[in-house]
Amino acid sequence: HSTQTLSPLKGKMPVATLLPFTATPNRKSASPTSFRLTEKFILLLVFSAFITLCFGAIFFLPDSSKLLSGVFFHSSAVETNTHTGPDSSDAGSAGNDDRLLAKIKKDHEKALLEAKDTLQKLPDVIQNDILADKAKVTKESMGKGAKDGNNLPFIEYHRPPGATGLEPQDPETRERRAKIKEMMKHAWDSYKQYAWGSNELRPVSKHGHSSNLFGSIKGATIVDALDTLYIMEMFEEFDAATDWVEKSLDFNVNAEVSVFEVNIRFVGGLLSAYYLSGKEVFRRKAVELGEKLLPAFKTPTGIPWALLNLKSGIGRNWPWASGGSSILAEYGTLHLEFMHLSRLSGNSEFAQKVMNIRKVLNRLEKPQGLYPNYLNPNSGQWGQHHVSVGGLGDSFYEYLLKAWLMSDKTDEEGKKMYYDALQAIETNLMRKSTNGLTYIAEWKGGLLEHKMGHLTCFAGGMIALGADGAPGDKTGHQMEQAAEIARTCHESYARTTLKLGPEAFRFDGGVEAIATRQNEKYFILRPEVIETYMYMWRFTHDPKYREWGWEAVQALEQHCRVDGGYSGIRDVYASSPNYDDVQQSFYLAETLKYLYLLFSEDDHLPFEHWVFNTEAHPLPVIRKDKTDRPNEVE
Repeated sequence: HSTQTLSPLKGKMPVATLLPFTATPNRKSASPTSFRLTEKFILLLVFSAFITLCFGAIFFLPDSSKLLSGVFFHSSAVETNTHTGPDSSDAGSAGNDDRLLAKIKKDHEKALLEAKDTLQKLPDVIQNDILADKAKVTKESMGKGAKDGNNLPFIEYHRPPGATGLEPQDPETRERRAKIKEMMKHAWDSYKQYAWGSNELRPVSKHGHSSNLFGSIKGATIVDALDTLYIMEMFEEFDAATDWVEKSLDFNVNAEVSVFEVNIRFVGGLLSAYYLSGKEVFRRKAVELGEKLLPAFKTPTGIPWALLNLKSGIGRNWPWASGGSSILAEYGTLHLEFMHLSRLSGNSEFAQKVMNIRKVLNRLEKPQGLYPNYLNPNSGQWGQHHVSVGGLGDSFYEYLLKAWLMSDKTDEEGKKMYYDALQAIETNLMRKSTNGLTYIAEWKGGLLEHKMGHLTCFAGGMIALGADGAPGDKTGHQMEQAAEIARTCHESYARTTLKLGPEAFRFDGGVEAIATRQNEKYFILRPEVIETYMYMWRFTHDPKYREWGWEAVQALEQHCRVDGGYSGIRDVYASSPNYDDVQQSFYLAETLKYLYLLFSEDDHLPFEHWVFNTEAHPLPVIRKDKTDRPNEVE
């Protein structure tokens, strides 16, 4: 973990032991404590030489400026050493030393001037100034939360490759990518105009919308969209969002939040924004929020609660979840973010909490090698034996694979858990329909429900991403599986009236890839199908994936775009859209980002350097072979 890189001498200057100079009243006394004038002179000479030597050492020894900054100007040293450019190197360190000494001189002159000014003021004016300064400091620390940003270890920032990408060579692809950027602009501008600071936008009624998932934390769309704005080079909008985060993003709320949703959207969004831009405010806010989530782990097993009051630290589970159980996809989707929190804060507790979850899971007997969706955090036993690669299960599997990839392929435990789970899913849940469509069913106490959720469609991309590391000769087989799932999910879109996929679709009673229940026919701007197209395009460069993505763009523009943004739809089989009037924050974080990357070159957020969290927030691979630089991610 990154540790403080400041001098161990911080706050401790060398102090000479002074010999007693005080002569006794009787000047002729022969007592050993009194000195003659010549002796005093010699001692004074030695003492002044010693002081000169100390100060000379500080100013002229190599790296003296760093020592000095550590001793006197702690925070400015941190600022000075934070490289924010992609090409920063140590070549300018000599220039840095000169600049630092000039800054010290300037600060010294400024302090003298201030002292002079103060001495000329009346006592009551000075008193008022002190009170005003105290109020200002209090207000600022309230905004920052309990832990001040300067308590974080110093980390030298290096931007990983591919934060922004080159224009595509092909003119049609370039045009399509520009169209997606225009869609992002419409979604963002509408949010800014009608719902700025709210969590989400109601695009039809043109006002803010707040989901109870975030308690009274505000600005979900702003934090979720930060990295998309940066990746699309919408820097003006990114700066406005950064400004809002700095001044208005507040976690000091007396409210219950979803630990999972706040982690993937807020913590994930802030971490990505930090790694892309190098702005310290994002690191500080991510760590502050991470600390507020830690009390969720205060259970007998260390399996976290689903809901947490950020002020009191009291947690509980969803009342509907199998006898007070925690949910697999919720407690299993913290790993990537918490490993990065440990790295950026120097606090190993974040990593320990998520590694403990694995210990609990590895001790348990898995029915047919499968992981049930429910686990009781008190007893450490499974709840109902329901298994799903869609809602309630999905991102747990994704995070096993991505934990291994993000660790620079050193997390062997995560790797083994992922490939074992995938084998159990293939054996027990993957099926082919009469007409040859591969789907992943749901398992309820040993019985299969032949239904696949829109959420499950992410699995095509996940299996493709993991195929390369598959054991034995399974790589080709897993790529085929991924392509088959992508095709099934495309069919779920193609078989609707509006060419947008339903929330869930079935394979029974002669029906294939069609929603048969009214409460499964809606589309809420979800990204999973497009996510799979993006991964399949990157790995195969088969042009059909870009074509399928473009079909989705046209359907979104035709049926979801309204004057005030983009809205979800209640029934994708109806002849005209009936709007649900919500522009989900993940539409900006995921759907539009994956579309943009689908029409970008492969060097834009390349997979060897970046791993996407389940909300499409890119996090850098943590390189294990670089020990000299704590934050080397290149």
